[in-house]
Amino acid sequence: MHMPNKGILHAFAAYSIWGLVPIYWKFLKHVPATQLIGHRIVWSFVLLVFILLVGRKWPEFRASISGGKVTLIYSVAAILCGLNWFIYVWAVTAGYILEASLGYFINPLLSVLLGVIFLRERLRPFQWLSIGLAAAGVTFLAIVYGRLPLIALGLALTFGFYGLVKKKAPLNSLNGLTLETGILFLPGLAFLSYMNWIGKGAFFHTGLTSDLLMVGAGFITTIPLLFFASATQRIPLTTIGIMHYITPTLQFLLGVLVYREAFSATQAFGFGIIWVGLIIFCAESFLSHLTSRSAVNLSDPKLPPL
Repeated sequence: MHMPNKGILHAFAAYSIWGLVPIYWKFLKHVPATQLIGHRIVWSFVLLVFILLVGRKWPEFRASISGGKVTLIYSVAAILCGLNWFIYVWAVTAGYILEASLGYFINPLLSVLLGVIFLRERLRPFQWLSIGLAAAGVTFLAIVYGRLPLIALGLALTFGFYGLVKKKAPLNSLNGLTLETGILFLPGLAFLSYMNWIGKGAFFHTGLTSDLLMVGAGFITTIPLLFFASATQRIPLTTIGIMHYITPTLQFLLGVLVYREAFSATQAFGFGIIWVGLIIFCAESFLSHLTSRSAVNLSDPKLPPL
C-alpha cells in the first residue's frame, strides 16, 4: 500500500473513533471533567509504556527523547492536547455536543490555513472552492448561535495548533505520544491523588463500572491518537484538515439523533453548506488521485502518488 493511502486510512480511523467517543464520555458524566482528563493522561501513559516494554522498544524510546529541543516540542504538544481534552470532555458531559461539533468543523479550516502559511502547502482550485463553502457554512452557524462560540473556538485552536506541532515533531507516533503523556503524567497523578485525599475523588467511589470506564479512558484516548499521529506524518496537513469533517459529522448526528440536543432549520442550512464543500473536495481528490496514478504509470514511475 502506498504511503499516502495508508495515511488516509489512519486518519479515517482516528476521526471515526473521535466522532463516536461522546457515547463513552456520556457514561461518565457523573465524574468531573478535570478528573476524567487526569485519568485519560495517567492510563494513556501506562498503556503506552506497556506497549513499549512488550515490544522491547523502551531503550529506543529513551534514546530518542534526549535533547532540549525534543522536550520543548512535545511539551507544547502535551499542553495543547491536554487543553483540548478538557474542553471537549466538559462540553460533551455538560450537553454541548453540537457546539463541540462546530469546533471540529472550524478546525479543518484552521488546519488548512496553517498548512498554507507555515508548511507552504498548495491547494488546487476546487479545493479552494470547498474550503470557501466550508468557511461560509461555519460563519453562518456562528451567526445563528448568536454569541461567540467559546467551546468551538477553543477546540479548533488547540487541536489545529496541535496538528501543526505534530507535523513538525521528530519522533515516531508511539514515542511521541508516550513522551507527551509522560510530560503530563506526574501532574495528572498528583491531581487525582489529591482529589482522593480530600474525599472528592471519583475513582473507587462511584462503582466498579465507572472505575473500569475510567481505566478504559487510556485505550479510548491512545488508539485514535496513534492513528492521528501516524496520519500527520504521511499525508499533507490540508488533507488532514478536510478529513477532519468525519469527526464533527458523527458528533452532530449523535447530538441530534441520540441525545436530542436542539437543532433548528437554520442550523441545518449551515451544516448543509459545509457538507456540500466536503462532497466537492472528496470528488476532486478522488479524480485527481486517479489522474496522478495514470501519470505515474505512463511517464515517471518514481513520482509519488498524491
